[in-house]
Amino acid sequence: MTMEGTRPLLVEVQALTSTTSFGLPRRTPNGVDFNRLLLLVAVLQKRIGLKLGDQDVFVNVIGGLKIGEPAADLAIAVSIASSVRDVPVAPDLAIIGEVGLSGELRAVSQLQARLNEASKLGFRRCLVPKSIRKARIESAPGGLEIIGARSLGEAIEVAIGKR
Repeated sequence: MTMEGTRPLLVEVQALTSTTSFGLPRRTPNGVDFNRLLLLVAVLQKRIGLKLGDQDVFVNVIGGLKIGEPAADLAIAVSIASSVRDVPVAPDLAIIGEVGLSGELRAVSQLQARLNEASKLGFRRCLVPKSIRKARIESAPGGLEIIGARSLGEAIEVAIGKR
């Protein structure tokens, strides 16, 4: 979930990991900043323990969009973990959050607008940083279940399960 000005925009992020054929694994973003992808891969390796040192990592934002804000970090990281573990993310789950260097999740701006848009588009659950106080969420729109996570590891467990 990203913002274009004041308009929330739901985007689909896909990731694919595969064992590299070369000595140096490739990191190939499409619609995501290259340095942001490197940062997220490093956090996944160091804080979560995912073995990505021998994996090529491809990340794609569907529709040719370019995401510049960090609110998409969590969705990108979860999609990479999903590919490594070969477990899909539930199709009714929207993911919003910034990932810090220590693997903590940080709040994002305009959360209520993002939640309203997710609800309008038929999502039933939304994964957000737990640091967001309930007061910042006026109401869970349309029966949307808000799931909070404190860390990237906790968010991955919620999104794709433990493994």
